[in-house]
Amino acid sequence: MARARTVRPTDLVALVAYDGRVYPNEAVTRDRVGTTTSPHPLEAALEQWFSFATGRHTWISIRGATLRGLVSARRRGSNAAWEIDCLIDAAEDDAGVLMSLLDQVAADAGRAGAEKVFLRVAATSDLVRTACSSGFAVYLTERLLAAGTERERAAMADGEGKEIIFRHWSRADAEPTFRLYNRWTPEPVRRIEAATFREWLAARERVSSTRGAYQQVAEGDGRIAGWLRAATAGEIGRFDLMADPSMPELLDPLIETALARLHEQSTALTLAPEFAVGLRERLEERGFTEQGEFAVLARRTTRTVAVQQLAPVAPVQFFPA
Repeated sequence: MARARTVRPTDLVALVAYDGRVYPNEAVTRDRVGTTTSPHPLEAALEQWFSFATGRHTWISIRGATLRGLVSARRRGSNAAWEIDCLIDAAEDDAGVLMSLLDQVAADAGRAGAEKVFLRVAATSDLVRTACSSGFAVYLTERLLAAGTERERAAMADGEGKEIIFRHWSRADAEPTFRLYNRWTPEPVRRIEAATFREWLAARERVSSTRGAYQQVAEGDGRIAGWLRAATAGEIGRFDLMADPSMPELLDPLIETALARLHEQSTALTLAPEFAVGLRERLEERGFTEQGEFAVLARRTTRTVAVQQLAPVAPVQFFPA
């Protein structure tokens, strides 16, 4: 019988007993999207073995001396939100193994103070149904759009007479950027992903494995109307952006700024939300093509909270004056 639990020092044999088969990591994080190489299971296992050094939490499911599944998670913007960054399903004939692991992740995350656990997998993966059976819910579909060196540059829109100021993002821009997020993102997505400013800060993903991300905002009509973030990882350049729906002309200069920032990278890519039709159309005009479709899921955890102890009150007796 397989069971899910955290990793112990005595699990090294189980971590390397893959019978020579390669089971890919099916969890996709924003800072690693677009990479096509999957490490050998032994390498993946050893990486997870030393997860304490990288801020990850790891759970495995074993039967005897054989690894049946492995899941690891890390924090996003704060400890209130975790994301699964490694998911190896070696029990193809038993969905209960993965469900048990996901239940353990949610339970331990809640005990550690997390309120949500996020997961991104291929939209066509059988893991979507399994994760939903384990309490996760799909709230967003994203398309991976990528372009090589043949990507085209386009002339920037004139802003239709509106004065637009571009500048670097600062910490003071966090709350105005959240208000832009509310205008850019449909309510059904916000309800699950980030309904409040605190949840939005916690749910923010990293776009780079380092701190080298570049952020810029566009100000128009007295408020932040556009936001861009870009980062490089070798020959890969990643970016994401938002634009006020009332100012769709901002999409063009934001895309051009991203491409200029990533001009030395042989590949530029972004995860475009399904609802951002205008963004996808503009990227396709510049030579971007769809490379994959992903489902983003989330599950709320059950947090242990202290409840005040109530004591009975002695009845009050009233006497006539």
